[in-house]
Amino acid sequence: MILCIETATSVCSAALCDETRVHGLIEAPQGMSHASQLTVIIQQLMKENRITATDLDAVAVSKGPGSYTGLRIGVSVAKGIAYGAGIPLIGIDTLAAMCSGYISLYPEDLLPGTLLCPMIDARRMEVYNALFAADGTQVMETSASIIDKDSFSEFLSENRVIFFGNGSGKCRGIITGPNALFRDDFSLSASYLLIPSVNAVRNRQFEDLAYFEPYYLKEFIATVPKSFFPDKPE
Repeated sequence: MILCIETATSVCSAALCDETRVHGLIEAPQGMSHASQLTVIIQQLMKENRITATDLDAVAVSKGPGSYTGLRIGVSVAKGIAYGAGIPLIGIDTLAAMCSGYISLYPEDLLPGTLLCPMIDARRMEVYNALFAADGTQVMETSASIIDKDSFSEFLSENRVIFFGNGSGKCRGIITGPNALFRDDFSLSASYLLIPSVNAVRNRQFEDLAYFEPYYLKEFIATVPKSFFPDKPE
């Protein structure tokens, strides 16, 4: 059994999976703190399925890109469970997990030549994105892109591209044309880590607990609220 953890966006969830199916999934209410909710839903999930951490074969965590805070929380909890139970840790690229989930959910969309573009909101008009073929093969490397009217034009001229994820909505009015399609009913889930994590176990692609860190893609830039600074003397 593999414990899968997803905290890369505002959706915080945990799932228990084996090679064939998802045995349990719990999602925390959106808007709730990942820090306060993640361990609670994991404990609830384990209790409902009558297992403990020592019954697990591995822990898989969505490693990014995504929310800096969310990724730190998810990876920290996953490392703690893996270390305490003495089991392997698996890091799954968040965009690849999104693609795997989309393929499972919407096979009817996968016409020949279709490309999938998972998008995670970064800020302003920037998104984390990559491109995948309908079989899950990555065809464009992961990047943090500022979206404009020419984005993905070289692919859209010849291919049908489906944009989805929480970063796609703000791109709808900018990326246009008959080959640009948008799915608004997609949200991240720990269950989407099933296939990538099973493949990782088969290939023994495990992380080093001592050195594994989230895949932030961009450097974190901290901001200080204006109210932090005292009023300047006149």
